Order: sequence, then structure tokens, then C-alpha cells
Amino acid sequence: CHTSGMLTPNGKEYAQKIPREELTHLILKLLQAWKEPLSHFNQHIEHHQELPDDSLIKAKQISNMVHELKTGVEKSMGIISNSLNGIASSEAAGLSISNEANMMSDSDFIHCFRRDSNKVQSYLKILKCRIMPENSC
Repeated sequence: CHTSGMLTPNGKEYAQKIPREELTHLILKLLQAWKEPLSHFNQHIEHHQELPDDSLIKAKQISNMVHELKTGVEKSMGIISNSLNGIASSEAAGLSISNEANMMSDSDFIHCFRRDSNKVQSYLKILKCRIMPENSC
């Protein structure tokens, strides 16, 4: 996975120990790291004639959701991510993904995306519990 070099906490208990700002920044870095690879993936699958239209639509929806989620995290946490804006996704994540993400097989790409999506989802749940502890977390 092109984000394997990114330091992320292993397990919920380690993620809970990370300060809110750092965890938010980590979420933003993960989301930013997927921006370019998802764009390339969408372009790649558009050329597969055998794929049904609903698969193509779903891939575009995922890319849009990642963008909306990144924007939402920035707004809801009150973070203006100037350090990430205007920087290539590979630089923002501290990774060199030049062709690594683009050369993965579709199944590897989806596996990596699912892995990182699960991390983002877990980190967001932790942040939600910190912000709104009344949700019986």
C-alpha cells in the first residue's frame, strides 16, 4: 500500500492516546494521500468496457465522498489545513507514491483503500467520542 510508510497507531487503544489535533491531522493526511490515486483509479476503470455502469458510478461516488469527508473534517474540527493545500498528496503524506499506487492491481488497490478507510472511520469515532462524550462511547 502506498500509505504503508505513514505512521499510524496500531489499534484503538493507541489511537485514543493521540491528542485530538494530531489525530485530526492524521485523518487529513490519509484522506489527502488517497486523492490522487483515486483519481487515477477512476480514469483506469473508465477504460474497462466490461465493467457495468453502476461500478463506474460507485467509484466516482467513493472519490467524491473522500473529498467531502476531507472538507468536512477540516470544517468540523476548525482546522484550516494550509500545510496540506497546494501540496501534492504524496508530499502531504510524507510518502513517495510516484507510481506505486498506480501500479497496484485493482484488488490490491481496493484492499489498501479499505484498510485506510477503516482507519479513518475508527479515528473519526474516537474524535466524536472526545467531542461528544454523551454519546455513550
